[in-house]
Amino acid sequence: MARSNRSRGRAARAREEHPELDVERLTAGWRRTETRGGREWNVQPVTEAQAVKAYLCPGCGLEVAPGVAHLVTWRADGVLGDAADLAARRHWHTHCWRIGTR
Repeated sequence: MARSNRSRGRAARAREEHPELDVERLTAGWRRTETRGGREWNVQPVTEAQAVKAYLCPGCGLEVAPGVAHLVTWRADGVLGDAADLAARRHWHTHCWRIGTR
C-alpha cells in the first residue's frame, strides 16, 4: 500500500479536539412564542441537566423536581414590560403545558 506524503499534524489534531455536535442539546434550549387564550407566551425548554431546583407547576400543583426536563413560560405581550413579565415566569411540566391546564 502506498504511503501518503500528507502531514497528519494539525488537521488530525483539530478533528480529535472538536466533539461531534449534539443536535438535541443545541435545539433543546430554543425559545419559542405560543398563543394561548388570546395571549402570547414565551416558552423556554429546560433540559434535565439545566433543571437544578424544584419548582411548583401551576398546571397541576405538583413539584417539578430537580433533574426533570420542563418548560419555563412568561408573557410575551404584557403591559408592564419585559422585566415584569420575566419576573413572573413559571415552571411547568411539559405535559401540563401541552394539555393547557390553567
